[in-house]
Amino acid sequence: MHVVARQDPTDRGLGGRSSTLTLRALPTSGPGALALATALTLLLPTRARAAQPVEDALEDASAPEEDASAEAESEPTPPPAPAPAPRPESTPPPASEPSATGEAPAQPESAQAAEQDLEDEGEDRDDAAAREDKPAASDGATRPQAYADGFHFGSYGRVVVGGDATGRAPRDADIVARGSRMDESTYTELELRREDYWEKTGAYTRIVATVAFAHPIFHYNADFDAKLAIRNLYLEERDLGVKGLGIWAGSRMYRGDDIYALDFWPLDNLNTIGGGLSYDFKSKTSLRLHAGLNQPTNPFYRQFILRSPVHNQLGETEVALLDRQKLVSSARVSQMIGVGESGGVKLVGYGELHWTPSGQRELSDQIYEDVPSDMGFVAGGEVSLFTGKRSGHLNLYGRYAGGLAAYGEWGAPSQLALDRTASGAHEWIVALGGNYEAGPFGLLAGAYLRSFRNASPALDFDDVNEGIFLLRPQLWLTKKRWLGLALEGSYQAQQRGVSVENEDGSYAPLRGSLVRVGLMPFISPAGEGSYTRPHIRLMYLLTSRDAGARSLYPDDDVFARRKLDHFIGLSAEWWFGSTSYFRN
Repeated sequence: MHVVARQDPTDRGLGGRSSTLTLRALPTSGPGALALATALTLLLPTRARAAQPVEDALEDASAPEEDASAEAESEPTPPPAPAPAPRPESTPPPASEPSATGEAPAQPESAQAAEQDLEDEGEDRDDAAAREDKPAASDGATRPQAYADGFHFGSYGRVVVGGDATGRAPRDADIVARGSRMDESTYTELELRREDYWEKTGAYTRIVATVAFAHPIFHYNADFDAKLAIRNLYLEERDLGVKGLGIWAGSRMYRGDDIYALDFWPLDNLNTIGGGLSYDFKSKTSLRLHAGLNQPTNPFYRQFILRSPVHNQLGETEVALLDRQKLVSSARVSQMIGVGESGGVKLVGYGELHWTPSGQRELSDQIYEDVPSDMGFVAGGEVSLFTGKRSGHLNLYGRYAGGLAAYGEWGAPSQLALDRTASGAHEWIVALGGNYEAGPFGLLAGAYLRSFRNASPALDFDDVNEGIFLLRPQLWLTKKRWLGLALEGSYQAQQRGVSVENEDGSYAPLRGSLVRVGLMPFISPAGEGSYTRPHIRLMYLLTSRDAGARSLYPDDDVFARRKLDHFIGLSAEWWFGSTSYFRN
């Protein structure tokens, strides 16, 4: 006799665990066998009984004993499958390197392994899902490449320890908004997600939760606390009703391509609570629409006033007099054009609309003013060239923001136009990022020019022009190229909307600049590649400031006194399997 019973993982009959029960070399005839088969049938969960009906068990019990022996001999237990050779976790392609066919980048190793495990379960799981309307393993031929059934863990992280030559704590020494990554502080994201294929409807779903932790952490300041934030908490589905259509709702990082060398998303980088639609056309055209709400902690959006409690109660209570949210919507269309066997061009058009309603604010006790509604917009585009080989790419970006949108999704104007709105504020950005690799050599590049003017007609310190150009050549050493050496150099300049007096008594706009040169030996267990991780690094970074750059810091700040500064540090960086870095 040979009885095999399977239980659905959702069944609570055996504690909610998948179970397989196998009986061999038991009596296969006579009253004892009949009683045993009946007892097993009654004890097994309902779903297991459906797979092994009582009639089948009785038929097995009444079969001649020699048939059972023959079956046992003809079905030897298969040897365990050999463990697959370990493969290093590799980095997804950079933002600019989708495949020439316009499809999403390949799944991470962990996602492929999870998919293979599900396929190995065979028809049993599919049949159970069909009976119970549960998610089933999807057909690999039709599944979107970024989806793999089951639970998945992903992460981005960096841990940095170091300081300057005198032992002071590490500190970002860039004068531009986006500079070198070498002296960034500790930061990590931990992501858990669930992905399923629903056989009944042919839809795919993904539920994502991402928690981020920032410096300082407990082992640094001995404060048993954490500086954390929820970066993703959303549900999205694909192919429900319409092939190629996606819908999502929740809270998420919603962004496109980045310049890794500067840790910068020049075109589209939103943090939003809302929802969106996407559609992928067969012509390799992709459309993304989104709208969301937020309410930054700023008097521009909220004002609390103190009032007496109701019915003559003691004390005071807070009342939200000005309580307005900000609507941010976006539209993004991209077109893939294949070139050659693996290369191509990606064209992106992008826009945003920002709006906040009118309200009322209290200026002093019982004296109020009306606050007008406000709005702004963003218009921009991107041209990306990619080779499809070794993450080679070149991205060019252009972006213009006007009105309320010039302050970003979280910003608020500190100075207003004459109509008490952000009209007249604007920002434009032109940026470039790229990567080139050949043999043991690689080159990362990043640059941008930025100009910002606030809503006030007169120039002031907040009005700024700035720019940076950064290069990071790299060389991978040893036969397997697990050891590397990187150099980094950058030039940064900034001009503020105020004037300073020169030595000859004339006045000129405040300008400052600096040069940074870094040396970074590193080990890369996964081998060569500018975007291959994980890394463990030693870092040295020299900063040379001119008088204008030093004047950007207050008196007694060491950056105001030092022409030369040194940063020495040790860091680890990794990323794998995180939807925050999946590429569209």
